This record gives sequence, structure tokens and C-alpha cells, in this order.
Amino acid sequence: MSNLAGKAYALSVLSPIKPWTTWINQAVLLYSLIQGRISKTESNLKKLTFIHYARWQVVYRDNWLGEPPGQVKYNYLLFFSNFNGTWDQYIDAFSDVVPDRLNLIWRWSVKFPGSVPVTPFKGYIRLNQYDTDYYYNAYPGAATTDVKAAIFLKQSLDKFAATNKDLDPAAFKLAYNKFLISIQNSLMSTGAGPRFTERHQAASELKGAPYVN
Repeated sequence: MSNLAGKAYALSVLSPIKPWTTWINQAVLLYSLIQGRISKTESNLKKLTFIHYARWQVVYRDNWLGEPPGQVKYNYLLFFSNFNGTWDQYIDAFSDVVPDRLNLIWRWSVKFPGSVPVTPFKGYIRLNQYDTDYYYNAYPGAATTDVKAAIFLKQSLDKFAATNKDLDPAAFKLAYNKFLISIQNSLMSTGAGPRFTERHQAASELKGAPYVN
């Protein structure tokens, strides 16, 4: 299992959808995409700076790789996301910030308990989660905030060098000290990512069919 790569975690969830409600789920995803761009939902999600990426996609049973048409009972809703931090922190934040949107998207999945309270929701996600076999991270020691800070620091340093290249040593020292103060919040420290919580380590060992029984 390689869900973790440095500070990043890859989450893949496949939840079953009854075929006769799948068209509703597709419509909801389209609505969520359009409405999210003109509402506070998108701005709320942007506040969760530890999220790299999140996507929902319907996978139809007749397109299931390795299975002949008619053998798979359900369509599936694929949720895929990359984030920094622990599994518990991520689910807690999603449930707290956009619970209504989660309910709207997942409510057509079989036995979805709702996003609030969070404990049953976490149980549902765990039972439908599939571990990632191969996960590549270009910056394993850096979180999204580290990368953004590094880009800002590089741009700021280039600007400082261009505007202060002709200063005498004394004036340059004053300007440089002032520059250091202005960018000190962007001097990030990279390192190893968080470990699994013991609870999720145990849960990740329970592999089986999606939660449909």
C-alpha cells in the first residue's frame, strides 16, 4: 500500500450507485460544478489549502475493466483526492466545510449515512476506500503551502535582486534585512509527512467488497 508519498496522501473511494438513480447523480455532479463556481462553495474549498485536488466521476458497470457486460450489479461513484495531513483531518474538514454539498453528491450511493455526524461518514468512506498501489509525488517533503511559499519567495527574491543591485554595501544590508522581515512567513521547512493514525492503519487492513451489504 502506498497511499502516502511524503507529505501527500492519495484517497480513492468507490461507492456503489443503483443504475436507475445514476442519471440523477450525473445531473447533480454537473449542477455542483456549475453552481460551485458561482457560489461560496468554491471559495470555502479554497480555504482548505491542504487539498491538492478532488474529483468525482461516475463509472458505469458496463465499462468496468476486466468484467463482461451484465456481470457488475452497480454503477460506481469514484471520488479521488490528494491532500496533505492525515486521513482523519481531511474527512473532518470536508464534513465541516461543505456538508450539504457532500450530501447532495453522495446521497444516491448505496447506504450513504450522510456527512454529519462525521463518525458514520468516516466509516462509510473507509469501507469503500481502495488503497493506491503506486503514488508519485514530485515534492515529497513539501505540502501545497510549502510549494506556494517557494514560488512567492522566488518571485520576491528576483524582484529584490533587480531593484537593489546598484546599492552600496551599507544600503544593501538595510534593504536585505527589511526584505527578510517581509518574506519570513514564506521561509517554510520541508520534512516527512504525518503518519497514519493507528485507527486508520487498522482500518486499512480490512479489505473487501464495496459497502453494499
